[in-house]
Amino acid sequence: MTAAAPKPPERRLLRLLGPAFVAAIAYVDPGNVAANLTAGARYQYLLVWVLVAANASAVVVQYLSAKLGVVTGRTLPELLGDRLPRAGRLAFWAQAEVVAAATDLAEVIGGAIALQILFDVPLVAGGVLIGAISLAILAIQSAHGQRTFEAVVVALLAVITVGFVAGVVVSPVRWGAALDGLVPRFRDSGSVLIAASMLGATVMPHAIYLHSALARDRHGTTADPARIRTLLRATRLDVVLALLIAGSVNIAMLLLAASSLSGTAGTDTIEGAHAAIAAALGPVVAAVFGVGLLASGLASTSVGAYAGATVMAGLLRVSVPLVVRRVVTLIPALVILGLGVDPTLALVLSQVALSVGIPFALVPLAVLTSRRSVMGDAVNPVPLRVVAVVVSLLIVLLNVALLVLTVAG
Repeated sequence: MTAAAPKPPERRLLRLLGPAFVAAIAYVDPGNVAANLTAGARYQYLLVWVLVAANASAVVVQYLSAKLGVVTGRTLPELLGDRLPRAGRLAFWAQAEVVAAATDLAEVIGGAIALQILFDVPLVAGGVLIGAISLAILAIQSAHGQRTFEAVVVALLAVITVGFVAGVVVSPVRWGAALDGLVPRFRDSGSVLIAASMLGATVMPHAIYLHSALARDRHGTTADPARIRTLLRATRLDVVLALLIAGSVNIAMLLLAASSLSGTAGTDTIEGAHAAIAAALGPVVAAVFGVGLLASGLASTSVGAYAGATVMAGLLRVSVPLVVRRVVTLIPALVILGLGVDPTLALVLSQVALSVGIPFALVPLAVLTSRRSVMGDAVNPVPLRVVAVVVSLLIVLLNVALLVLTVAG
């Protein structure tokens, strides 16, 4: 009997894709919507370069995180937990929890706003609904495993992509001005603050922690050098494809705001932006935008809860069920909604908090993946080490500028 011919390597490689698409949800969450719409409406095409630079940085960062999980079979929080004293672990966990709270705030509020603009659901009730539906999505992961969870998240990513890109197809984008926006520059302190908010919404700390777990849980652990090389090839393709989609969605949001919302009153809020989109481009485009925002809130809040559980397990060595984690982190967002805080302002400020938390995830990642004692033969080559250092320094410097501007008022 003739043996079956082996599958082509490319096909086997494609079957390994998936973890990066889950991590990429963090790059198209409602915080991105608020930051990108605000940037486009206030500064038109000026800050296109921020999204391009942030997304290029994200490709490097997410690859390093997934690489760490594939090669070591450990998550970034686990490796940090092994190396920090008890006080250090608790302090690191505390700042990670602040980041998690800011993340969840953006995602739940964004989903609640979507329900309000689509179905006129009150914000607090919408937040509860978003929490309940995200519980169901997390239950899928618990009951049916990561592949099924990935399929659900990828389907939501497709809805998000259509929802946020559709408007650009019919909006009058000035492509020459958009290309001019690729030149790095700021206009004033407000543009620096918005840029930091965009950075916090694009390079997400919880996505850095999570991707190492997603890659490890999807592919398992192995010491076989050949399999590790195959997994790393698949990981590079996975990250590039996923973040190409996420980056395109983010740029599309900014272009939409720059072309159709600039100078329009009320576009500093998502609700106002939705109304302006309806007036400028029609109710169908506005409805599609709302559906994309809803899918973004549902997917990102589920992924955020997954990331929070990963951080807690690695640093505190405590395993918390995803459902319990979801309920606990939902409470601050519901409190904010109940107090009547402007939801779009809360979204933008949450992204600033995320921006401050980035170095705590990024610097250890760059250090650990550059240590031969951790990575063995898969240690970062010198060019990748240089890129990781440059990306880390630029992000830290932007965060310092953000803190100075914030303190100075």
